[in-house]
Amino acid sequence: MLVLGIETSCDETGVAAYSSDHGLLAHALHSQVAMHGAYGGVVPELASRDHIRRVVPLIETVLREAGRELADVDGIAYTQGPGLAGALLVGASTANALGFALGKPAIGVHHLEGHLLSPLLTDPKPAFPFVALLVSGGHTQFYAVRGVGDYTLLGETLDDAAGEAFDKTAKLLGLPYPGGPSLAKLAERGRRGAVALPRPMKDSGDLNLSFSGLKTAVLTLVRREPPTEQRSADIAREFEDAVVDVLVAKSLAALDATGLARLVVAGGVGANRTLRERLRAATSARGAEVFYPELQFCTDNGAMIALVGALRLQQGAASDYTFTVLPRWDLASAGAPISAGPLG
Repeated sequence: MLVLGIETSCDETGVAAYSSDHGLLAHALHSQVAMHGAYGGVVPELASRDHIRRVVPLIETVLREAGRELADVDGIAYTQGPGLAGALLVGASTANALGFALGKPAIGVHHLEGHLLSPLLTDPKPAFPFVALLVSGGHTQFYAVRGVGDYTLLGETLDDAAGEAFDKTAKLLGLPYPGGPSLAKLAERGRRGAVALPRPMKDSGDLNLSFSGLKTAVLTLVRREPPTEQRSADIAREFEDAVVDVLVAKSLAALDATGLARLVVAGGVGANRTLRERLRAATSARGAEVFYPELQFCTDNGAMIALVGALRLQQGAASDYTFTVLPRWDLASAGAPISAGPLG
């Protein structure tokens, strides 16, 4: 089965061709970072218009690189939500139009399910069941994952997501958009222990998180003493350490609470080098395993959407080409549990 995946939930246009027999054949991504950088953040209307310009040329590029024709496609998967409504509509309308024209099914995919299962694109693949940490600009959540479509929410942020806190803190320090990677780079020059920040809810006894207060603590430091270049680096280092300390502690607690020994980390913040190093050491010390997608699949991409679409279509998911988008969509309601088919 050959599935075309289309991702247009926010500020990256991703397209991929995935074969249930041979795995990922080709993928392409266009990032809008340069365009939105002038505004210090994503402008939804500009994002939607750029998706319109990019999606068809990217489909053509991916099929050419995969050595396939449109007629070879067995189904089209697209991000149905959550995300920016206008951006989601671009992918949804393109996918359903293609499906109707080809007489092939078009299936909506939950964006977070794509991230959660993205490590299945990489070898070695994690076996079910596992604990998943979804950590991105919009979400920070822990799930118990027993199979494809079988997800139990264990805990989540009560306010800002970790990636959101990274971006807001970077803005307080005068760093360019996108803030998260800029802050992580600055943190490399920081001195550990030069400033002190709290570790919110690290010992709360549950699996919930909170990062809004950490961002406010940075604001207090900046207002108290306008930072020099070195002090900004020190604050960045301490902020990154604080977030990582909390995420590592909660990840280990999630493994303990479920009795599982496999952890999957997905989402944009999962690319953070400090987080990866700390989690790898912490899980190894207790005989557990941690899995990450390749760096190119940590941020939004079409490959993860094509993968989930292939798994759903293998189980007989249908399409009548009527569609809606879901800017807000609870992962637990994304569909009934299904078993995982062959992944190539």
